[in-house]
Amino acid sequence: VQLVESGGGLVQAGGSLRLACAASGIIFSSNAMGWYRQAPGRQRELVASITSSGFTNYAPSVKGRFTISRDNAKNTVYLQMNSLKPEDTAVYYCNTNPYSRVWGQGTLVTVSS
Repeated sequence: VQLVESGGGLVQAGGSLRLACAASGIIFSSNAMGWYRQAPGRQRELVASITSSGFTNYAPSVKGRFTISRDNAKNTVYLQMNSLKPEDTAVYYCNTNPYSRVWGQGTLVTVSS
């Protein structure tokens, strides 16, 4: 299993970013996927998930601002992040939901105030 996240960066509060995660080594279309994040000194948390059939769910802290989507033809899951806040600063990871033991390197999102 390999998970490769991309799209992070430095953005001002109120800005937007789109993250992507390319997965290999799994039957992607059959798996629910999630985006997780870990801020310094905090535990990793699930912020958005999408089932194999496309149903989505969001943590209260990001609902209405983040949108998760998937492209099964490309084995890729996306996270569109709008109206970013400084408290969204974290390393973002994708994984199956529930998560497996294998994690990618993550992509760092830094939101400045």
